[in-house]
Amino acid sequence: MSAGDRIAKLTLGICIASLLAIVLVQAWQVIGRYLLNDSPSWTEPVALLLMNTTMACAAALGVRSDAHFRFSLLSERLSPVAQRALNVLSIAIAIGLGLLLAYGAAVLAWADRDVPMAGTFLPEGIRYLPLVLGGALIAGFALERGISR
Repeated sequence: MSAGDRIAKLTLGICIASLLAIVLVQAWQVIGRYLLNDSPSWTEPVALLLMNTTMACAAALGVRSDAHFRFSLLSERLSPVAQRALNVLSIAIAIGLGLLLAYGAAVLAWADRDVPMAGTFLPEGIRYLPLVLGGALIAGFALERGISR
């Protein structure tokens, strides 16, 4: 099993754990609101954080498995040399956008590290950490895809 396979497996595990945690958090929200008549304030921001984690990791897995959305009509009509050039360009764009996403999210996370998140004891900057992870994974998986081709 390659390092990329292990990272992808770990990323999938994070997705699964985040989805299960969302179910538990939302279940607690329903129990608190309707059975205990005391709606917990932390459930919505935590569920959104978990959803961001799931989406960022799933997007990276989509890049790795080459299952992301694309327009292939043009590339299918090009010569093999032009197809390879377009493929290299698309991989370079994916790497660049992944790095840009990770960097931009890291800047935002750092800037909001001291701001308290409403309803929780967590810092507001934690909202951006899934995007840092997802951007880095997108860049890494795109690089892996480029090297393997």
